[in-house]
Amino acid sequence: MPAKGKYLLNDQELKHEALYRKFSCISQYQPLVLLLGLSMLSCGILLILFFALRLSAEQHCAFVSVVSCSLCVFLAVFVLVCTETLTQRWRRVLGLVVWATHLTMGYTFIFSGPIILPWDQVPFFLFIIFTVYTMLPFQLWYAVVLSVISSLSHILVLTLRLTVFSQPTPYLANQLLSNAVVFLCGSLVGAFYKVLMEKTLRQTFQDTLRCLSMRMKLEIEKRQQENLLQSVLPVYISMKMKLAIMERLQECKDKEEQQRLVKDNNFHSLYVKRHENVSILYADIVGFTRLASDCSPKELVIMLNELFGKFDQIAKENECMRIKILGDCYYCVSGLPVSLPKHAKNCVKMGLDMCEAIKQVREATGVDINMRVGVHSGNVLCGVIGLRKWQFDVWSHDVTLANHMESGGLPGRVHITEATLKHLNKAYEVEEGDGHLRDTYLKELNVRTYLVIDPRSKDQSLKSRSVPKPRVNDGLKMRASVRMTRYLESWGAVKPFAHLQNREGFTTDSMGNGKPRKDIPLRSAPCSKITESFDESLEEPLSLPAPPFSSYKNKSQKSKFDEELHNEMTTTIDELSSKQWSKSEDTSSLALWFPKKDLEKQYRALDLPMFKLYVGCATFIFLCIFVVQMFVTSDHKMLGMSFLVLVCVLLLTLAICFAGHLQRLFPEKLSNCQWLPAVSEAVVKRPCVRLPLATITAAVIVILAVFNLCFIHTPERKCSPDGSTLRHTNDSHEYGLDDGLFYLPYSVYSCILSLIACGVFLRVSFELKVLFLTLASTAYYIIILSSRRALFMAYGNILYTQVHGDSNCSSTEDGSVLRVLGLVKHPQVMSCIYITLFLVTMLIISQQNESCFRQDFLLKNKNHTEQDEIETRENLNRLLLENVLPAHVAALFVGENKKNEDLYYKSYDCVCVMFASVPDFKEFYTECDINKEGLECLRLLNEIIADFDELLSKPKFSGVEKIKTIGSTYMAAAGLSGTPGQENNQDKERQQAQIGNMVEFAIALIGKLDGINRHSFNSFRLRVGINHGPVIAGVIGARKPQYDIWGNTVNVASRMESTGELGKIQVTEETSGVLKKLGYSCECRGLINVKGKGELKTFFVCTDMSKQQGMGLS
Repeated sequence: MPAKGKYLLNDQELKHEALYRKFSCISQYQPLVLLLGLSMLSCGILLILFFALRLSAEQHCAFVSVVSCSLCVFLAVFVLVCTETLTQRWRRVLGLVVWATHLTMGYTFIFSGPIILPWDQVPFFLFIIFTVYTMLPFQLWYAVVLSVISSLSHILVLTLRLTVFSQPTPYLANQLLSNAVVFLCGSLVGAFYKVLMEKTLRQTFQDTLRCLSMRMKLEIEKRQQENLLQSVLPVYISMKMKLAIMERLQECKDKEEQQRLVKDNNFHSLYVKRHENVSILYADIVGFTRLASDCSPKELVIMLNELFGKFDQIAKENECMRIKILGDCYYCVSGLPVSLPKHAKNCVKMGLDMCEAIKQVREATGVDINMRVGVHSGNVLCGVIGLRKWQFDVWSHDVTLANHMESGGLPGRVHITEATLKHLNKAYEVEEGDGHLRDTYLKELNVRTYLVIDPRSKDQSLKSRSVPKPRVNDGLKMRASVRMTRYLESWGAVKPFAHLQNREGFTTDSMGNGKPRKDIPLRSAPCSKITESFDESLEEPLSLPAPPFSSYKNKSQKSKFDEELHNEMTTTIDELSSKQWSKSEDTSSLALWFPKKDLEKQYRALDLPMFKLYVGCATFIFLCIFVVQMFVTSDHKMLGMSFLVLVCVLLLTLAICFAGHLQRLFPEKLSNCQWLPAVSEAVVKRPCVRLPLATITAAVIVILAVFNLCFIHTPERKCSPDGSTLRHTNDSHEYGLDDGLFYLPYSVYSCILSLIACGVFLRVSFELKVLFLTLASTAYYIIILSSRRALFMAYGNILYTQVHGDSNCSSTEDGSVLRVLGLVKHPQVMSCIYITLFLVTMLIISQQNESCFRQDFLLKNKNHTEQDEIETRENLNRLLLENVLPAHVAALFVGENKKNEDLYYKSYDCVCVMFASVPDFKEFYTECDINKEGLECLRLLNEIIADFDELLSKPKFSGVEKIKTIGSTYMAAAGLSGTPGQENNQDKERQQAQIGNMVEFAIALIGKLDGINRHSFNSFRLRVGINHGPVIAGVIGARKPQYDIWGNTVNVASRMESTGELGKIQVTEETSGVLKKLGYSCECRGLINVKGKGELKTFFVCTDMSKQQGMGLS
């Protein structure tokens, strides 16, 4: 197994690496196109200048031919790249073609002229080396190889040509070493740039991947929220509740406050709506209580889930909405939320189908159970009340009447009122029901009732076919509960929260066309028969999209999510490729500023931990320029002194950047300088500190670059009266004038290196870099074309003299030097051309860097925003989950380690159960115009239940779990939490503490109700019943899963409440014994008759001493 996991992991890494290579290739596309554009522009300008200056094409045939051919090659490659007909592999080949073409141009420029010099085409080869790293689509190792070939070939070719095949050149070694230093500088700076941009690119890729993952998880969270809410509530109410909660959570920016809001769940709103012309069905399984007493926990939960799952399916087929499950009682409504003209027919048909289903069970298993159904038509108030354990419910006098229609009905029959009969329009035959003889409530209201005759009872043949043959062997050998369980499992009812099993299972195209699919969320069926899973198509205008069954049937959730993420990333990369040249909505203008000022401010205030590396790289360029100057200068002393001054400034800048590192390097010597880390931190975090340091560093480099041009005096060359050249002779000079001016091209190369130095500050202000590059280039142009023009002209004359042997100065006046030497060998023209080339190159690279960094920032910003939204969603999900299930149960259904493949059931040895009702509310509840047909009465009930729920957030009552509300009755239990598997080993002290805790909770409820009475001028009193003992807990129901507890303990607790007295807490004898040990005083009430239990001795808990404590809790 470990090996398999390893291979899967490697496979995933390989997929990501392949995606990254594709992403990298796309990112290299734009620089390649720009380089091709720059190369074509350069070739075009060279040809225009060549013919504009009337140079001889015959004399410079090779130059014109190669530049023209190169232009054609670049154009062809440009067309191929822009049409995107070539794959990633071929794009590298095209990069090699571009590199080879540049190299061919470089050697043509060297050998096409009349003279070959040691400094020949060094800047062009530097351009080739630098663009190999920065603009061509090569990996680092590939770029290193090509740069080494380019630089070594230039040095070796010139060395051979100038030593073996020509006369010895003065100071050749100095010049060749200078060339090597320039190439080395270009290579290392290019590699530095490549490594940092590769790191940034990989980070951008990871951010893009993370952003997509966040987006997908956000979609999952949204889908899960909908599933969770719609598991308990109709969509029209759940969406209102979710929006209200989201607004509250989003208003609260503080995460701790959000957590508190989620924990307290203090959302006081009434989500109740009135509906007219609906039919209400109540159904009770007769004989189930006796059957349940013989069941194991698993059997009980399976039976209930299968039965109610079947009823849910019948409800869906008959356009009914299940409201709630109360023990073995099931009730639903037809005509919600959309009014249906056939609501009465739907309910009657559903009741008949339920009776038929139970009859099949009875005949197949021999178990004596039946169905008693009551139906009434009228008006209802429906919605949700309270803060915890939301459950959709209905209230009205008509609902109460429907409930009594069930209790006053007959097993196996559908019992309907006259109101329902009128809506049936003679669709069914009926007979007198005589409900008033079986139920006092019906008798009081003088309700005439009827029993519906099932049309299927007349068709014996259909009946015989529909009843499965009982299995003879099962008849006597198995308990009734086992026979029931085995038979019901064959129905294959959907398990609770089956729609959450594929938590991550959605496809990205499910909402692609704006029309969600009609499919329901899929599940893996345990047997061949697959029933409909959670589907609220009648209740929801939109059903939830689901993936195709086959696509994820045999895949784990993780691999499925990874596959979808891979597909999404592939799509994103393809879109990125197609939109590279389109204007982004997030940036504006050529400066790439963000239109949103806040976003721009955040971007400029970003931390820059890499800044010290930028300064370090710039220092390396500074040293390279110094070495080049030392090789060619005539005044080492002055250069050395200037270098010492400038290097001190640069070292100070470095020390500021690396202050924290210095302290860590020398902890003992710098122990008193505790402020050093703060200095380096300020450089990282504050742009106002970084920008001056970057400016000072660049200025120092520029000053050193122009040192030989501006600060070292070279005597001018003069002409004698006869036009011949007078050689300057001065013994103090180490170099003669003719041989000493070779420092001029190297001074220009130093200026070019200084332009590159401006570009190494990758993430520093783009505007500052543009300004500095422009100012530096302008200064260089002024020096070359104006202030030092005479020197460059003089050096041109010297070269002309070497070619023709003519020492006449006047030859410079008619431009014959340029015509002889050509564009790329004339010192002045060559200098201006290459400075312009590098200026444009650095501007393009800087713009590309800025675009890349801003894209990375946007992705991170989007990640952060979506992360916050996901956290908000997760907080909301936690709130929703805790309103559906207890926290320890919810973890089993939703989470990374969810185990919802099986039904959840748990047996507890000792749980304390409480029922607390407000019987007076039934009298208080009236339906009239003044209270909006009962809506205002429910508003008060909502306040009562909400105040009760608020007590649950107090630490003292953390062990109390609300189960449900039934009308005005509040049901709670203590002892259900804790680590699963440890409940049976609880010690008696803990069990007793839970019982005492529940009594304190009941006392607090009484205090809360007293407070409400004072504010609302009412006189409601609470009637409480408490019992403790073993219970079975579980989650049942597919369409609306709900957590519930069952057992004799629950039934007796309910009877303790219903037989109790107002304002008192009634407990059983066993519970009173425990309470007495805890110090509570209990008063014996005596024997009372409890339905199904006979006579029980009960006690009232004396609350007089505890009343004040309960009031305090309010």
